[in-house]
Amino acid sequence: MGEKFYEKFTAKKDDGKKNSKKNSKRDLNKSFAGDKREKTWEPKKSQKKIDNFASKSKGDVSRVKKGQGIKANHTKEKFSYQIKNSLFAAKKLEEASNNILLNFDKIVQSLRPMNSKQAQQLPENIKELSHQLTDQRASRRLGYMNEKVQLSAYVNYYTWWNLVRLTKLFSNLPEKSFPNKDCLCLDLGSGPLTLVTALWLARPELRKLNLTWYCLDLSSNSMAFGEDIYLSIAAKTGDGHHWNIIRVKGSFGTSIKEKVDFLTCANMFNELDQNSDMPPEFQSKKYFDQLKNYASPEAKFLLVEPGIPKATRTIALLRERFVKDGKELISPCPQADSCPMNGFKAYTGSQNKWCNFSFATNDAPEKLLKLSEKAKLPKERATLIFISIAPMDKGLEGDSSLSSLGNSKEQKLLIRITSDPFRMPGNKTGYYACSKLGLTLVIVNKAFNFEEVEKNDTFTSGDLLEVKIKSPDFQLEKDEKSGALKIELE
Repeated sequence: MGEKFYEKFTAKKDDGKKNSKKNSKRDLNKSFAGDKREKTWEPKKSQKKIDNFASKSKGDVSRVKKGQGIKANHTKEKFSYQIKNSLFAAKKLEEASNNILLNFDKIVQSLRPMNSKQAQQLPENIKELSHQLTDQRASRRLGYMNEKVQLSAYVNYYTWWNLVRLTKLFSNLPEKSFPNKDCLCLDLGSGPLTLVTALWLARPELRKLNLTWYCLDLSSNSMAFGEDIYLSIAAKTGDGHHWNIIRVKGSFGTSIKEKVDFLTCANMFNELDQNSDMPPEFQSKKYFDQLKNYASPEAKFLLVEPGIPKATRTIALLRERFVKDGKELISPCPQADSCPMNGFKAYTGSQNKWCNFSFATNDAPEKLLKLSEKAKLPKERATLIFISIAPMDKGLEGDSSLSSLGNSKEQKLLIRITSDPFRMPGNKTGYYACSKLGLTLVIVNKAFNFEEVEKNDTFTSGDLLEVKIKSPDFQLEKDEKSGALKIELE
């Protein structure tokens, strides 16, 4: 029940805010929907010093001194770069796992067969369930996943799509995001064990570990069906070994006998927020305290939510608490300072930029795409927001590291692309991104082919760039539309 990813596919870019607070935290209150450059606002003439890149690290997360170096001024300098990794790189799954995704419907049918009439009604049942998860959720029963028709529609459609999303993400995350030894794990709002199954498919190296999973959800029927699916898939892809599953019926906060070393959830907080009138600023403290209550001192956390503003706000607030608690941001953040796209006010309806990542669904299983069309829920883009957290450690590298290039005047700046491409004047292409500078506008000196997207060789949402900075005293131009600092690449 807990891992629903409501389909949020956006074609236009959302808007951000310009700096306004004296404490230098980003307050993104200015729109850039579609980034139509003919409408601009004048930035303040005062210049603001930005953190320099000299790394003062605690573990892998960089800490830098304030008030040194880079100024938000004007420069025509272009920077060299390399793509360090991507959140959604294609063809990362092994062949056996990919075949499972392509034929997931056959696995479900072998476990809970549908007759011809039920199969014919499936698209309509999926469409009805979609309404209950979105515009009609106020009338949705709490135990809806215990109903046979609803559960069948959910597993045949939402579980399949969620496996596509999660396997694509998990296969691209750093090794440090996951357990490296036998341990206890907890999946919150587990539903039909989608996250556990996705992890099995995406990370073959974890199959050899003796992991015990506590799977917590209100729907016992959903978890039982999910365990059958997981064991069936494990039998097809493993060597006879599988993880131990302990199903626990209950809601978030239900006690678990032991502290766990790896804690996961997918879309649980979004569902909790939907059922509460309290804002994320209030809810996040309760969420964080309960997460800590479940976890051992060395626990890792992997939290995934749909890429909508309120979910982003919740994740950003949890991120802030984890950082204050001395934890390391493994991914996706390239820096540990305040999040410049934290969803503040965006979830109330204003057009603000919020952090989320998306990918095209053109490589999804053909049968799943056809089922989506029949249910009148076609998918072109999938979005999500997530955070991977671990104890601070100087060992394996995450995505939030900064280091020198050997020359004290040359350093690396990590930049995470957070938007799809958009046109800019001068036959250029722009991408909004996050970096140590805050909100960043990455500019590529070539036009993006929006008619034949597959022919482009630039960036996609979620790419992590490593940009060479020749001098800590270089000056950057501020974008008049968004207030982001411009970095033009060679």
